[in-house]
Amino acid sequence: MASRPNMTAPICLVENIDEQLSVNQEALQILDQISQPVVVVAIVGLYRTGKSYLMNCLAGQNHGFPLGSTVQSETKGIWMWCVPHPSKPNHTLVLLDTEGLGDIEKGDPKNDSWIFALAVLLSSMFVYNSMGTINHQALEQLHYVTELTELIRAKSSATLYGVEDSMEFVSFFPDFVWTVRDFTLELKLNGHPITEDEYLENALKLVPGRGHKAQMSNFPRECIHHFFPKRKCFVFYRPINDNKLLANIENVPENQLDPKFQEQTKNFSSYIFTQARTKILREGIKVTGKRLQTLVVTYVDAINSGAVPCLENAVTTLAQIENSAAVQKAADHYSEQMAQQVRFPTDMLQELLDLHAACEREAIAIFMENSFKDENQEFQKKLVEIIKDKKDDFMLQNEEESVKYCQATLDQLSMALMENISAGTFYVPGGHKLYLETKESIEGDYCKVPRKGVKANEVLQSFLKSQMAIEKSILQADKALTDGENAMAAERARKEAAEKEQELMAQKLKEQEQQMEAQRKSLEENIAQLKEKLERDRENIIREQNMMLEHKLKVQEDLLSEGFKKKAEELNAEIDHLKNMIDATQKDDTPWVAGALETLSNEITSILSAPAKLVGNIMTGISSLLKKN
Repeated sequence: MASRPNMTAPICLVENIDEQLSVNQEALQILDQISQPVVVVAIVGLYRTGKSYLMNCLAGQNHGFPLGSTVQSETKGIWMWCVPHPSKPNHTLVLLDTEGLGDIEKGDPKNDSWIFALAVLLSSMFVYNSMGTINHQALEQLHYVTELTELIRAKSSATLYGVEDSMEFVSFFPDFVWTVRDFTLELKLNGHPITEDEYLENALKLVPGRGHKAQMSNFPRECIHHFFPKRKCFVFYRPINDNKLLANIENVPENQLDPKFQEQTKNFSSYIFTQARTKILREGIKVTGKRLQTLVVTYVDAINSGAVPCLENAVTTLAQIENSAAVQKAADHYSEQMAQQVRFPTDMLQELLDLHAACEREAIAIFMENSFKDENQEFQKKLVEIIKDKKDDFMLQNEEESVKYCQATLDQLSMALMENISAGTFYVPGGHKLYLETKESIEGDYCKVPRKGVKANEVLQSFLKSQMAIEKSILQADKALTDGENAMAAERARKEAAEKEQELMAQKLKEQEQQMEAQRKSLEENIAQLKEKLERDRENIIREQNMMLEHKLKVQEDLLSEGFKKKAEELNAEIDHLKNMIDATQKDDTPWVAGALETLSNEITSILSAPAKLVGNIMTGISSLLKKN
């Protein structure tokens, strides 16, 4: 599958037909092919405010997202354009252009709210586009942000310990950029020049007063402060004064546009390219195109079912899909590496077990890298079981190859012996000695053959056992031997057979110990890599919680400095809750970590100690091969 997009034009991602949302399957297929992390920039705003022009600039094109030249809203639903990121190697820039808010042709204003909420959920940088100035009217038009508490859930339960669910929005909401088009004012405050960002922050200051009007004015301001971790503002002058040319701005040569507008557009694009973050879910989970595909479907399905899109539920759905794929990817890697590195038959069992350990270590690492939210380590246990079965298959194949090779070698070496037995060559006086010399010569030659594999002794022992009856008959037929010599020869043969059997038992015992040691190492590797992953997860959680706490403290500090003491005090419950969460997460003896490791240890031990496929098949395989020969 391709990991880089090759889109020459945008495509509709979320269709909005008769105010019913649906996901475009063709767009999903494009996302499914993108395995790179994505930076998602979404733009929203009232219709006919030039959103699409800015998105085309980000795509490096004059044309693409339809601009329209009439009072009708041109873009319906959410359109997507995936392009290689211009400044982040191995990343894809996903541009989302939304239909204009406030379209008078719409019957249900709730439809706009869902488009707005989807743009927030899917993006890592959220651009709100408006005209003129940031004033009371502009903030009133941004009432959609106040509805997010009703349209989005961080967790499946609405509140936790009396703290609102929206407290956690800041941990996964995108950065916020307000673009003001056709700006005509001077950037000054109280006679002093100010920056665009200072202009925005001043406009977002709360209005003093406790009345209904003040509360209504402050609500969108508070939501922006509370929800969005980072804010930025860009103002744009009118690009060209000729209204006819403005209506077809995509066809206007760049040198005819206002130089200041060109500079502002370049500054905006540069900021997006350098500052827009990789899309990340809770606890540092990076979003790829494939993962974004799942999120879109999950959120739209939730909306269409009448539910509220929930990040926790979406991550759970995503984890099920991704973790299954991670198991498959890890298992495939194990199989491929073993197939490439194992040379059948291996000289010793330990050689195969060492290769297995190295390949298993890599496979577990691949699983850890590509999995997340593996509740109760269900998928890791599945991988352990799959790799164990694959290892058993390799061991069985190793034994079968050894049996075949050893038996073929013995057949070749004993060909003359078997012909002489058939011809009665040894059934003469002195024949027993000749037979022993011939048999010992075969054994010597057999031992010199390299890389016979793990079944070398077992196959030789089977061969020697098959010769015992023949040797006895030759011994009895040898008239050159006295009764005493005959008895001594029989006793020597019995002792040799017993010694060979003992050697074989010692080898099997050693191999059992090697397998048990391999199981111990496998358990330790799984535990070690899980512990390392859990520690990384914990660090991500703490980092996320600290970011939320710092943000809340900053909001509280700003409220106090602006004289809103009561509103500042209202944040104390959230701040205390976050501090408690951080303390609990930072403890070295975090119960869920210790519990997860102990549970996994017990269950992996059970999986690894289960009877292997090859048990009971070894001698059967040898016997069947001997019968064929």
